[in-house]
Amino acid sequence: MSEWSRETIAVTAGRPAPVPDAPLNTPIVPASSFRAGGPMEYAREAAPTSLALEEAIGALETGIATVYASGMAAANAAMDLVPMGGTVVAPSAAYTGVAVRLRELHAIGRIDLRIVEADDTASIASAVIGSHLLWLESPTNPMMQVADLPACITAAHDAGAIVLVDNTFATPILQRPLEMGADIVMHSVTKALSGHSDLLLGALVTRDADRAVAFASRRVLLGAAPSAFDCYLALRGLRTLAIRVARAERNAQYVTQRLAEHPCVDVVRYPGWGTMASIQVHGGKDEADAVCTRVKLWTHATSLGGVESLLERRRRWPLESQTVPESLLRLSFGIEQDVDLWADLDGALRG
Repeated sequence: MSEWSRETIAVTAGRPAPVPDAPLNTPIVPASSFRAGGPMEYAREAAPTSLALEEAIGALETGIATVYASGMAAANAAMDLVPMGGTVVAPSAAYTGVAVRLRELHAIGRIDLRIVEADDTASIASAVIGSHLLWLESPTNPMMQVADLPACITAAHDAGAIVLVDNTFATPILQRPLEMGADIVMHSVTKALSGHSDLLLGALVTRDADRAVAFASRRVLLGAAPSAFDCYLALRGLRTLAIRVARAERNAQYVTQRLAEHPCVDVVRYPGWGTMASIQVHGGKDEADAVCTRVKLWTHATSLGGVESLLERRRRWPLESQTVPESLLRLSFGIEQDVDLWADLDGALRG
């Protein structure tokens, strides 16, 4: 399978064995316990549908995947392996739940936290000295900063630190951090991997077999086992990942090019690739909120990565990073027609 393209792997990985009369899809197995003598025994340890999803995500990211009940469950499992008092280096603006949890752990003395800008490689290289873990997003949420992943990973390894990359925004279709040398890849499977805004799941992927065992142990001890139904839905959504990403990325490029010259937009944050962007609306917080109420095709909602296009003002959340501008709208591009998305957003911006 390793010689196949990412697009093909998304369609084929995690299927049942190709024997006569086998189903094409791994079925939902609504069982908490299994007969003794096999590798599963109890669904908190493993189950048929979660194993199939782990096989698929692992193949896409070229590692060993462990699936959790949510993205935050996966994040906490990774944080749980930082030694007492260990130093974590993390971006100034990152996924809110992760940022808040890291600050909490720092406040109680569980970890030492060093904050950096994800696109400042020199500062990261300095900050990782004496650290245990470099936690990166690229692009970052919602500032869309792009890290020089190979350089940051090398700097961290030279300093004796391990590297986790949250690959939720880029997806393995556009970026494979393990191939760049990262030690751990994290996903909110809730987002683009599943793609239909109908489940909560998370995943950690590593090439280190011992670390994968530790991640599986964290799932058991933290009570973060995923449901069979959610795993089934995620596998179903994963099959169209490549075509969804391609279409949404095309939409993002089309709309952001026009936003760059829009009189009602002060700043466009888009690296030129991917399905996510952010803009700063002229007129500040109130005007940004008003844009969210005027759209008709775009949906004003949190989350991202679904087939529908979403937007929201991130600072409406009290725990959002104070470095995020009040007027910033995060845009998650779906698979609608690009000209329709542009017409709706342009009209909302103009009022």
